[in-house]
Amino acid sequence: MLPSSTLKYNLATGEKQVLSSWKSYTDPSVGDFVLQITPQVPTQVLVTKGSTPYYRSGPWAKTRFTGIPLMDDTFTGPVSVQQDTNGSGSLTYLNRNDRLQRTMLTSKGTQELSWHNGTDWVLNFVAPEHSCDYYGVCGPFGLCVKSVPPKCTCFKGFVPKLIEEWKRGNWTGGCVRRTELYCQGNSTGKYANVFHPVARIKPPDFYEFASFVNVEECQKSCLHNCSCLAFAYIDGIGCLMWNQDLMDAVQFSEGGELLSIRLARSELGGNKRKKAITASIVSLSLVVIIAFVAFCFWRYRVKHNVSADITTDASQVSWRNDLKPQDVPGLDFFDMHTIQTATNNFSISNKLGQGGFGPVYKGKLQDGKEIAVKRLSSSSGQGKEEFMNEIVLISKLQHKNLVRILGCCIEGEEKLLIYEFMLNNSLDTFLFDSRKRLEIDWPKRLDIIQGIARGIHYLHRDSHLKVIHRDLKVSNILLDEKMNPKISDFGLARMYQGTEYQDNTRRVVGTLGYMAPEYAWTGMFSEKSDIYSFGVLMLEIISGEKISRFSYGKEEKTLIAYAWESWCDTGGIDLLDKDVADSCRPLEVERCVQIGLLCVQHQPADRPNTLELLSMLTTTSDLPPPEQPTFVVHRRDDKSSSEDLITVNEMTKSVILGR
Repeated sequence: MLPSSTLKYNLATGEKQVLSSWKSYTDPSVGDFVLQITPQVPTQVLVTKGSTPYYRSGPWAKTRFTGIPLMDDTFTGPVSVQQDTNGSGSLTYLNRNDRLQRTMLTSKGTQELSWHNGTDWVLNFVAPEHSCDYYGVCGPFGLCVKSVPPKCTCFKGFVPKLIEEWKRGNWTGGCVRRTELYCQGNSTGKYANVFHPVARIKPPDFYEFASFVNVEECQKSCLHNCSCLAFAYIDGIGCLMWNQDLMDAVQFSEGGELLSIRLARSELGGNKRKKAITASIVSLSLVVIIAFVAFCFWRYRVKHNVSADITTDASQVSWRNDLKPQDVPGLDFFDMHTIQTATNNFSISNKLGQGGFGPVYKGKLQDGKEIAVKRLSSSSGQGKEEFMNEIVLISKLQHKNLVRILGCCIEGEEKLLIYEFMLNNSLDTFLFDSRKRLEIDWPKRLDIIQGIARGIHYLHRDSHLKVIHRDLKVSNILLDEKMNPKISDFGLARMYQGTEYQDNTRRVVGTLGYMAPEYAWTGMFSEKSDIYSFGVLMLEIISGEKISRFSYGKEEKTLIAYAWESWCDTGGIDLLDKDVADSCRPLEVERCVQIGLLCVQHQPADRPNTLELLSMLTTTSDLPPPEQPTFVVHRRDDKSSSEDLITVNEMTKSVILGR
């Protein structure tokens, strides 16, 4: 769609004007996805796959869509929305005098808004982009929290409908009310209903507009209507009410609306007295403990003449003192001012991407050397152990398929890692982009697969340190100027000795979708856990599909399940990304699909080791048939698009096994 193009509907005549996707980037026949505006008041943009909702913008509020909190910053041009009382509406992307813009619906169902800089199209807005953007990932009354990592939770007063499925990460069943509502006239006492406000929300689907002039009237009307389950009073819209299940609700880190959900009073106020007593006891206990600690500290000072000058630099000094020169040979320590100058004070224009542990920025040192800076978020879950782990490990590992660390910066609460700059960013920026994916044809994809395998083999067998990565995924594969792959992000890696290693931990960390079943379920990991992750990577590279977002037809199949069926039916050739089909050698593709399936077998012992894997990838020797995969992560488990850090009291048991 170019400027002045219009989406519209007319309920009276049945006329509808929509935007349909192409079949593929090179095939302009009608594809699977449709972008349209809905006849709801106010309208919203809806992308469907067939008749199934795929992405939703949230209702229109005068100048913005409520499901796009940063719309003013990300949209390339103004939008005009018109609706009348006769049942017709339209959305027009208006022209801008200073630049040309366009709207695309890709063959993968992604809405892309771009502007032209005179030589090329610059992408400004993409949706869906985040796991939570996909329609209804958390089911009815489920809330997708856009955090790091993203997660599904139930609204207050609700519990998972299918407990075991929810624990496995299949959230599509959603949540159900814990205490049923009692609604009859003006109920009082324990039968009264109350509203619980939830902030920063993308308004759920199936809303209804009510013409009340203020929030008080909106709330009163909802309270007196036993069918009303929630309400919101939104600037630019007014009063919205929900009489159906709350579907496709998202909580943003910033922006969003205030949604008030109807609950039984007992869900909010039943234990106030008990809580007050508990709070008093806890407060008194804290006072006693603090007084005791202060006394002990005073005695210690008197006895040892210890100065009480404690500064905020103590933590910083401790961390730096833990980095012994022999542990980090050749590592540079940068000061914060140098990094701020290099990254233009962490300017948004320098931001390369967002990892599970924080944002990554491009920088340039005074000598002209380009760097990549990973700024660890205080809420990321990567603490001292992971930070030190990554510094020590990468500084000692040297291989052309591993990223190289240049140094670090530790000042106050700031923890930064400085890497060599990778011109082509990460593999996912090519693989899942409708245009850039064409730059990695089949021969290049095979080179990338083999390069990653060589890097893993070095970690497992060839380095003086034996390392299990534990977080191999497409976004952790960086590409240099020659498109050579480099494995990055060693914060979760573990060192070991011997030829084969297993470890059992209750602190399960990693990325769902890439995690081997034995690790996700029991905490047991080994070399073969990395092999499983590599198998998932292979299937993603072959298909151009994300493990967390794949669907086939009207069925919800995982990418692994579809790869298995493809291999059984056609040898796997129809799994290949259609955009690179012209450059492939069918036998190579089929062989790689089979190798990928061998890597994702359920039993670790059935998976190849890295030596066997390299032989499979570089020779034409016969391959064993894979066992049917049994570990299934449903497509709606979009947690797998980023880290799922599950922290329990850690108890680790290590076992060294001979061959």
